[in-house]
Amino acid sequence: MKDNRLDFYKDFSITLFHWYSHNQRDLPWRHTQDPYKVWLSEIILQQTRVDQGMPYYYNFIESYPTVSSLANAHLDDVYKLWEGLGYYSRARNLHKAAKIVVEQFNGVFPNSYNGLITLPGIGDYTASAISSFCFNEVRPVLDGNVFRVISRLFGIKEPINKPASRKIFKDILNELIDKHSPASFNQAIMEFGAVHCKPKQPKCDECIFQEKCFAFSMNKQSDYPVKVKPKKSITRFFNYLIVGEGDDIWIKKRSNSGIWSNLHEFPLIEGQDIFNTELIDETVKIIKVSKATKHILSHQNIYAKFYRVKDVDASFLEGCIKVKKSSLPDYAMHRLMTRFLEEEQSFM
Repeated sequence: MKDNRLDFYKDFSITLFHWYSHNQRDLPWRHTQDPYKVWLSEIILQQTRVDQGMPYYYNFIESYPTVSSLANAHLDDVYKLWEGLGYYSRARNLHKAAKIVVEQFNGVFPNSYNGLITLPGIGDYTASAISSFCFNEVRPVLDGNVFRVISRLFGIKEPINKPASRKIFKDILNELIDKHSPASFNQAIMEFGAVHCKPKQPKCDECIFQEKCFAFSMNKQSDYPVKVKPKKSITRFFNYLIVGEGDDIWIKKRSNSGIWSNLHEFPLIEGQDIFNTELIDETVKIIKVSKATKHILSHQNIYAKFYRVKDVDASFLEGCIKVKKSSLPDYAMHRLMTRFLEEEQSFM
């Protein structure tokens, strides 16, 4: 695709670089070309705000300063360090990729897009980011910030969450990117989208591209980028059993598939109004019930209750392990569990 409007952007990168030199945030991963550290930052910042991800980045660097140390870590320890970030498949792929780098690449990250994209958890965006930031490969990045900037500037109506639309954006970026400084270009355009061309209340009145921006000229900034409606969320009901005597309590590791794979939680019975059935009433004595809490995931709305119980049938504890309450912080748990443990100490 060759967009005629690109003729108006002959000095795009020069203008962008000037803005970036005065407005860039001081972020730790911008002071290194170590692919391990850049990779960590990119994986952590997927679906995560910078201010939320920063402590995790520092904790990972401190706990696992090299890719070899991460590869040799136990997955449960990686999960524990990841606790609270959500999207735990990122942590699982982080660990898996580290092992591959050590075992198949002698602990040295591939130095090209084509090599990087073969690693688990690394897609087009992350491979482009690492290859440009660390190895100066001319690969434009395409994340949510860049989608927003380009769609507004050029008035692109194709939905950004349709795979076929990526080529349209990539073609434009391949024309715009500075071939001599692809790393700086990618950092700058992402930063511009993050702090200036924001989703809400973009700083249009002081924008360096105001005169050329299609969305601004039409007063339709909020219409871009275009997205197709996501599929309808499903609703699930989780009933957790708090079983134990004294300092002992039962927990269970989830399976390695589905949400929260391999994370720990209390014994779970899924279903709505399940404790109104005769079967449950006969096999579980309920001592205390928490208020219902809602936990939102991608395409899932989970309504959870916690039940302090006794006289539980052994079948409900199948696959569980008995641990000390004081040792619960040592086990990696999903946010629904950790939030309950933080807020509802009276149940324990």
